[in-house]
Amino acid sequence: MDEGRQTTEPSAGLQPGSTFQAAASALRPSSSVRIVSLLTDFGQADAYVGIMKAVILARAPQARLVDLTHEVPPHDIARAAFLLYTAAPYFPPGSVHLAVVDPGVGSRRRPIAIATERAFYVGPDNGIFTYVLAREATRVEPGTGFAAVELREPRFRLTPVSDTFHGRDIFAPAAAHLASGGELGDLGPPVSDLVRLPPLRLEVSSVAIQGAVLHADRFGNVITSIGPLAWEGEHLALAAPGGPLRFSAASAVVEVGGERLHGIHHTYANAAPGALIALVGSHAHLEIALREGSAARHLNLGPGDPITIVYAP
Repeated sequence: MDEGRQTTEPSAGLQPGSTFQAAASALRPSSSVRIVSLLTDFGQADAYVGIMKAVILARAPQARLVDLTHEVPPHDIARAAFLLYTAAPYFPPGSVHLAVVDPGVGSRRRPIAIATERAFYVGPDNGIFTYVLAREATRVEPGTGFAAVELREPRFRLTPVSDTFHGRDIFAPAAAHLASGGELGDLGPPVSDLVRLPPLRLEVSSVAIQGAVLHADRFGNVITSIGPLAWEGEHLALAAPGGPLRFSAASAVVEVGGERLHGIHHTYANAAPGALIALVGSHAHLEIALREGSAARHLNLGPGDPITIVYAP
């Protein structure tokens, strides 16, 4: 299937200067060896992930490979984009992030590589890099004059190229080239009109903040689009469209799944076992949890479901 090119600008909540960017700024490369992270929806039952790793190591034996996850729900580009956004800042500068959730494999969607101020990204041009690009400025590579390329160069492909496994035949060789210190411009011609997902829902009025469910983790904790949030004493500061918003955490009321939760808290332990709680999670986004249970299952929540904070300044 052919993914349409959506060019909507990302949410203000994902702009440079967020909590993640501050955390990442302290990182420095520890050696000349580049890390390659892998994120896919391939699962672990088949050999697909191992084959991609074999291709990378055959061309870049010095590379250090890190599995982010291979359990993205099949074809869920938005979920993959968010998981990459949460993980990428904690890698050393110069890392290569290979992300393959690719329902459009074999279609007219382009295979791409991107250079940012922090890292390289390799994968399909279907919006999977939307959220990291909202936070990280692209970097024009010296000698090329551009920051993103289409992966067309035959030297950095396996032959023949399968119509159904570009992770092996196109993306893995490109990631290996970058991990070996190769130039972005070697991989193909420049591109500029990258596909973007719609912005994360984050709507603010004088009395309420509206967002949506993004993801439920393995524990059933529900992560939402309301963020990034930062504690300022007993208040919370939200990087909101139109400027920062500061409100009382204790007096906030969170409406989700037919429930009204009073207050936004620091940690799961602030709730009794079996009780629902709203808190600021480790990704600096509003999270809904059920102490020692699954909030997602208890509230029957899934991606896109609405959530509202009613707040007082």
